[in-house]
Amino acid sequence: MMHWSLPKIKNERLVFCCKQLVAAHGLVFVMALSFACTQTPQQLLQGSPTTSPSQIEAATINQPTHLKIAMIPSQNSAEETKQRQLLADYLQEQLELSVTIEVPQDYGAAIDLLVENKVQIAYLGPFSYVKAQQRNALLEPIVAPIDKRTGRPWYTSVIVANTAQGINKLEDLQGKRFSFVSQSSTSGYLVPLAQLKELGIDPQQDFAATSYAGSHNQNLAALTSGAVDAIGINKPTYLNAQKAGELAPEQYKVLWESDPIPNAPIVISSRLPSQFKLALQKALLDAPAGLAALSGAKSDGYTLVEDKDYDAIRQLQATLAIEIND
Repeated sequence: MMHWSLPKIKNERLVFCCKQLVAAHGLVFVMALSFACTQTPQQLLQGSPTTSPSQIEAATINQPTHLKIAMIPSQNSAEETKQRQLLADYLQEQLELSVTIEVPQDYGAAIDLLVENKVQIAYLGPFSYVKAQQRNALLEPIVAPIDKRTGRPWYTSVIVANTAQGINKLEDLQGKRFSFVSQSSTSGYLVPLAQLKELGIDPQQDFAATSYAGSHNQNLAALTSGAVDAIGINKPTYLNAQKAGELAPEQYKVLWESDPIPNAPIVISSRLPSQFKLALQKALLDAPAGLAALSGAKSDGYTLVEDKDYDAIRQLQATLAIEIND
């Protein structure tokens, strides 16, 4: 039986300066470097684990006059649409150029837009970023939101079930209808899939039906409509639905919650001029609390991240033998 674990973040290791240092099982998630308080932004962006400075210099493009941002369709509510527009308006004011945000139909399309340089920036989930970066090495994460509820730059995945279908523990999922979000979703696929496989449950063989809803909100709707018996989603979506009265606690139960997952990064092309990248990064770090967070959680601003913060996601991908295009 396979074993997997995302790092368990220890609360006492949380340090706020202009960074967050998160320790875990001998691994370290550097959500922003501890010396960020003394280093210049230029120093922070120097070097890439996958791309040499000469490669970046050769590929550098001109300063954009219009900024195009893609977002994976994690949340599709009217409130999230409003939050996305607030982010666009804020960046337009800070960067003094026009900004548009596009939300494609599915995760794969959002990844394609960034990989193929049809947008300069994308707000991707952790696994979506890893997939994108494996296809285009000239991509880098620059910031990720801090969850207002926890005060930390991470979130968790949950498996939620309809207890009316006789499901009270993970083992009861065998023979039931299960829905993931997308095969490029971290909390809605990669992480719950690993947990299921650790228990010896193969979604392709052991479920009565396996489906992919496309977004976290749509996955929740599939559960509450009775189309499926259980789902994998991010916890903020579950909490928002519970607060809104969409999930009666006597009927819908969290069967499992994951270890902390590094938050969804804002990813840019390293082809952009360094001055523009620094201006964008500064604008996001200085952004007021409450701007868009993909998970559906309330954001408490942004913090610095770098590529190696997502190594645990790569390790999980390798353990599950998931190809880039799966």
